[in-house]
Amino acid sequence: MTLSDLNKYGPAFQTKVIHSLLERKEFLINIHDILESSFFDNQAHKWIIDNILKYYDNYHTTPTPEVLKSEYEKVTNEVLKVSIREQLREAYKITSSDSEYIESEFSSFCKNQQLKKALLNSVDLLKAEDYDSIRGLIDNALKAGMDKNIGHEYNKDFETRYREQHRSTVPTPWNEFNDLLQGGLGNGDFGLIFGGPGGGKSWSLVALGGHAVKLGYNIVYYTLELGEDYVGRRFDAYFTKIPANEIMYHKDKVEAAMTKLPGKLIIKGFAPGKATISTIESYIQKCEDLGTKIDMVIIDYVDLLRSKKTNRERKDEIDDIYTSTKGLARELDIPVWSASQVNRQGAQDEIIEGHKAAGSYDKMMITDFCASISRRAKEKQTGVGRFHIMKNRYGMDGLTYGAYINIAIGQFDLVSESEFEDLAGPSESNTNSNQITDNFNLAEKKNLGGVYQHLMNS
Repeated sequence: MTLSDLNKYGPAFQTKVIHSLLERKEFLINIHDILESSFFDNQAHKWIIDNILKYYDNYHTTPTPEVLKSEYEKVTNEVLKVSIREQLREAYKITSSDSEYIESEFSSFCKNQQLKKALLNSVDLLKAEDYDSIRGLIDNALKAGMDKNIGHEYNKDFETRYREQHRSTVPTPWNEFNDLLQGGLGNGDFGLIFGGPGGGKSWSLVALGGHAVKLGYNIVYYTLELGEDYVGRRFDAYFTKIPANEIMYHKDKVEAAMTKLPGKLIIKGFAPGKATISTIESYIQKCEDLGTKIDMVIIDYVDLLRSKKTNRERKDEIDDIYTSTKGLARELDIPVWSASQVNRQGAQDEIIEGHKAAGSYDKMMITDFCASISRRAKEKQTGVGRFHIMKNRYGMDGLTYGAYINIAIGQFDLVSESEFEDLAGPSESNTNSNQITDNFNLAEKKNLGGVYQHLMNS
């Protein structure tokens, strides 16, 4: 922002904006959603804009000179009243010869004024050394502007709905998931893995990231609980299939595996409760400024982020964090994966379902795809578990998959009915085995592979 910008969008320009708003209803309609009186420097201008917006909200048109006169006559501050009268007189005197220019410049005017506000609001943040929030304010200011696209008009845009469209996705390691997701988690999607302590949810994030890197995608893995080196050794184990507790003796194999990876993996650690979504967004921008296009983000795990709206109930903060994470996926137009821990009761269930996990329902509502990993004590010993599809915006949900799980190397293999029974042994629950078999057969008929439905409550 330069001195010329300040002069360009100063009081004279702002008076002309008011003129265009009063004379052209179409202009007011286009900018109504982004117009703020705070963009204007003069108190009289602010009053006029507030009253224009108030009148439009009530009557969906612009106020007449008579309406505005009746309103400013109610102003008790005589100095302000005189100023309002003079500014309205100036606005109505202007010819419409440069209205087209004023309207074309309005988007830049918004950015300019928002940036001024951001810089002023950054003073206290600068004292607190909250640079991430400052970056967020400035980024939002630079995004300000007028969106003239009113959306998809159903009656007029018929043909566009049937044009061949390619949905950009990043595949998961599991073909069954990819089938349900129509290829994988898509750009702008938020995927979530639920699980109990030690259930394998963080390892599943490693598998998701590692698989994508092997396919040539560039991944950023944010760790908010474990150190960067520790997470790095987990990826070493995943790529080499050597258990993590033995990987330090096989550096040569790690190096050999790394040279074969077509994608780039970046592991970035933040202390729990220190990073916000703005922190992550700024980091992504830094990566791209340095020449690395990021294809997918993994956050381990999102509940440990800090809400930008502090001093609220924890539930409200979590809602804000999850909504912001979904917004991050949409803004960056890339898939975002994370994990979340279920409560103690949910962790004991044979199959972790959404309604049994405290706090999970609100989280599920925000996400596009949710799955849970359940592994009870005996199943951890036998190396098996279950994936349950809690939510799927792109297809079927409520499905459960038996899985062979090797936590030491981040291996999750979905298995057939017979393989699962051999590995798991007799069920600890009251689940009717005939029901499970019947549902396996039903799944096979629907070409869903080794899927079974859990009908314990049927």
